[in-house]
Amino acid sequence: MSERRQADVVVVGTGVAGLACALELAGSRVHLLTKTRLASGSSPWAQGGVAVAMGKGDSPELHAADTVTAGAGLVEPRIARLLARDGVRAVRRLIELGAEFDRSRAGELAFGREAAHSRRRILHAHGDSTGAELVRALAARVANAPWVTLVEGSFAVELLVENGVVRGLVTRGADGRVRLHEAPRVVLATGGLGQLYRHTTNPPESTGDGLALAAVAGARLVDLEFVQFHPTALAIERDPLPLLTEALRGEGAVLIDGQGDRFMRREHADAELAPRDIVARAIWKRLAAAGRVFLDARDAVGESFPERFPTVFAQAVAAGIDPRRQAMPVVPAAHYHMGGVAVDEWGASSIAGLWACGEVAATGVHGANRLASNSLLEALVFGARVAEAIEGTAVRTHGRRVEPGARAEITPDPIALAPEIRGATRAVAWESVGLVRDAAGLAAAENRFAALYAELPIGASEARNLLVAGALIAAAARRREESRGAHYRSDFPLSSEAWRQRQFLVAEIGGREIRARFETPLPGAESREQAIA
Repeated sequence: MSERRQADVVVVGTGVAGLACALELAGSRVHLLTKTRLASGSSPWAQGGVAVAMGKGDSPELHAADTVTAGAGLVEPRIARLLARDGVRAVRRLIELGAEFDRSRAGELAFGREAAHSRRRILHAHGDSTGAELVRALAARVANAPWVTLVEGSFAVELLVENGVVRGLVTRGADGRVRLHEAPRVVLATGGLGQLYRHTTNPPESTGDGLALAAVAGARLVDLEFVQFHPTALAIERDPLPLLTEALRGEGAVLIDGQGDRFMRREHADAELAPRDIVARAIWKRLAAAGRVFLDARDAVGESFPERFPTVFAQAVAAGIDPRRQAMPVVPAAHYHMGGVAVDEWGASSIAGLWACGEVAATGVHGANRLASNSLLEALVFGARVAEAIEGTAVRTHGRRVEPGARAEITPDPIALAPEIRGATRAVAWESVGLVRDAAGLAAAENRFAALYAELPIGASEARNLLVAGALIAAAARRREESRGAHYRSDFPLSSEAWRQRQFLVAEIGGREIRARFETPLPGAESREQAIA
């Protein structure tokens, strides 16, 4: 290695989860790494808010119940209760750190309503800049934390695992230098994989890096088939697409087609406030029929748009749309991954010393369909819980021990590698592993991912990470022969009680091959190994 650095804990990612974790590790020497810059990733882009049961007539029990209901039978109720309970403490702690949430004229916290919530429990900051405010408050404290060493422009190449135990992380810096961060504990807080899809609300850096790192190392993964598509991204020529926050529908904005028909009233009793997967597929069907769909907030928000939703207003105006007087064209877009690294209630993975929190982790709290505005709360709660566990014990383990993964070679330019392969990967995922899936399309996607993987230079890169994520998601989606939550199979349109189970798998990745070994038996069958590349 060109350079060795020693730490007690390496945290990868500087969104809400990574910042919350690093901030609570005051007893450790922490290396906080990001491939871009401090406070990057999806967290600053989050508009909707933070769901927390602190309002009148609300309770953590009600919040947990809504979370379980939205998750379509796959939420772990114990984890939902933990999230709702600890979420109250986490938000109070955030307020103490200086986060400024919107308040009423009387000075009380102002709670909004979003889809599938039975109460008004969504806190916002500066209208629709909630994620940015959370990141600001946390980053300001982390930047002055003497126990944290921030390393920007550092691309995570490989987890070092020896005899089933994490020993550190190999990175490549913006200066081209390869570094080994030697540490007995590594925390993945790398966010999601929205850039796997042609249409996404996620920033360019959301390329499934943490998922791929864990997969190559042999960590246990779960729920990979469940990708949430936000129903209302602004349909303009931008990449990524601007998000039109769900809070707009919570305040009364409606969906209409090109003829002005408010079609969601026929799709679900809650109309625009139905669960996200239902709204997204309803829009998808209208668009597939050569139609257009619009979000109309003229009556619900009107002239107050610049004050109440300044981010959305600015984005719409930049696209030549005045949302006070025009309905905004929308399209569903990849927004959040419910699956990821399988972790326990403390964020420990199946590899000793490897932890995960935030979107890259799968705690079991989101099930098949994440409840709106639970993502920032989960990042806060589990970022802090990971830190608490690390500070309180040497190394926790969750599940079985594994052998080291294959050593990754380092490509000359990992962040900008193979744009044509990246583009092809995104197109395949959008067409065949998106909102509506079937066996033929998923099988074709697996074959195409395999061909693209064979063309890719060996080594760690964002393009490789996207292909690993795409191949594993397609395999999990093809194996789940039912529709549930965000996973919809046109050839299996109904949910099956036999499939009311989470799919755990371990990836086996070599130089030219990706294999998924499923640990969860097929309904009525023994576990089998499935080659996917």
